[in-house]
Parts: sequence; structure tokens; C-alpha cells
Amino acid sequence: MAMAAHPWSCLRPAKALLVLVLFCAFLPAARAALFEDDEARRAILELRQRVDRLTSDNEQQRRGLLDLQSQIETLRADQAKLRGQNEQLTRDVADLQRQQKDMAQGVDARLRQFEPVKVSVDGQDFQADPAEKRDFEAALATFRAGKFADARTAFAGFLQQYPRSGYVPSSRFWLGNAQYALRDYKAAIDSFKQLLAQAPLHAKAPEAQLAIANCQIELKDTRSARKTLEDLLRSYPQSEAAVAAKERLLLLK
Repeated sequence: MAMAAHPWSCLRPAKALLVLVLFCAFLPAARAALFEDDEARRAILELRQRVDRLTSDNEQQRRGLLDLQSQIETLRADQAKLRGQNEQLTRDVADLQRQQKDMAQGVDARLRQFEPVKVSVDGQDFQADPAEKRDFEAALATFRAGKFADARTAFAGFLQQYPRSGYVPSSRFWLGNAQYALRDYKAAIDSFKQLLAQAPLHAKAPEAQLAIANCQIELKDTRSARKTLEDLLRSYPQSEAAVAAKERLLLLK
């Protein structure tokens, strides 16, 4: 079997030698080119790896920024919620303070209803409970309205309810006048005498003694009336009641 001819066997010796020389001459350059291609590929791979790392880092940074932004939004929402709660608490505290103030004012008002007040009646200054003052003024208003029976009941009830009141002398005086108006002269005399016995220096004492004399005159007890008028002149000579007493004494003679 014949052997295959070498590719270069068809060339002439001189030409073959030239080709061999040229091949050997270009072989280093080809090998250098192949080496440069490997370096380039490695550089490209390293660049790609760096790009991938940068891309991964950027992605992580982006996710980190998104997480941070989400946390910031959450914190803002929590802050807004806390601000709203704080405002509500502030309103609640203000409402409680206002309620406490109203309650305190209400308690003070109720306490003032029971605290004694300073009053001045018929030249007498004293302390009286608000209810006591109200009841006396109501009874007096009833008398001045001409409702003598109701006034008699009111003053009698007042004296029973407030036996130590500073209004007692004045109450006895007006009770006697209500009884006089109702022609209950004996009861009126008793009321006026109690006033004189309890408060002989009271501003209404001279009028009370003059009223006793008037009741005695109505009862046709002229002798007792004359004596009462004379006692009035001795006890209260400078009073207006003394002037009226003198006139009545003249009429009784």
C-alpha cells in the first residue's frame, strides 16, 4: 500500500525551505497573539466580575435604601400617630382640668349655700345661715303682701326652727304685728313682751311696747294701756314711739 505524500512533498525543495522559514518566522507572532487573546479574555472576565460585583453592590445598596426609606416612612407614621395621641391626651387633660374646675366651683357654690353670711337687720349685725336668711326674708315678704295668716305661720315656724337666730327679735316683732292684724291681741301682746324681755335695747323695742298699749286699748284695758305708755316714755324717751305714746296718753285721759 502506497504511503500518502507529505503536503510539502509537492513543493520544490527551495520553495519548501522558504515556506518553512516563513512559518517559523510567524510562529512567535501567532503565539503572542494567542497569549494576548487569553489576557484579554481574562481582563474581560475580571471586568465582568467587577461589574457583577458592582451591580450586586448597587442592588444591595438599592435594597438597603428602600429598606431605610420604608423604616423612615414607618417612623414618620409612628411619629404622626404619637403626635395624634399626644394631642388627644392634651385635650383629655384639658377636659379633665375643666371638669375638675367646674366640680370645684360647684362644690364651692354648694358650700357657700351653707356658709354663714353677714346680715344687718333693724340695726343689728350678725351671722346667719343662707337658709335662715332666706326663710326670714320670705316670711317678711309674706307679711308685707298683706297675707297676715301666712305670715303668722311663717314667723312662728321660723322661731321654732331657728331659736338662737339673730333674727329672733325682729321675727317676734313681725309675728306680733301679724297677730295684731288678725285681731289676736292677747297672742300679739305675748309676742311683743317676749321681744322686750329678750332684747330691750333692740331697735324695734319702743315700737313693740307701743304695740302692746294698742293691743290693750283694743281689749278695752285702758288702765294697762296707760301704764304701758308711761313705761315707754321712761324707757325710750327719745324714740319716735315716745311721741306717739304722748298723743295716746292725751286721748286716754
